Amino acid sequence: MGLTKHEHYTQRQNELATVCKALGHPARIAIIQQLLAANSCICGDFAREIELAQPTISKHLRELKAIGIIRGTIEGTSVNYCIDAERWREIQASMNRLFDTYIPHCAGDC
Repeated sequence: MGLTKHEHYTQRQNELATVCKALGHPARIAIIQQLLAANSCICGDFAREIELAQPTISKHLRELKAIGIIRGTIEGTSVNYCIDAERWREIQASMNRLFDTYIPHCAGDC
């Protein structure tokens, strides 16, 4: 399989693809849902809710931090994770722009 040539796509397309790739794992969605439900920062104790080993959860947290959708603050020996509100709105706007471009052109029979 060949490599994707990122230079053939706009910066917005590449960024949205990167975000979608990072969100493309159910454990990451579960982490985000847990943070949204808590509506506050959560100390890195996701293992009770997500049945994965802590090193695996840490890997998923790193992926989410890499796209900026969560941020972590260190307090002593623990890390608290929160949704980054500004980045959340940016990603939401990008997804909305994509979905808003759809204009139905048939009655479901095409």
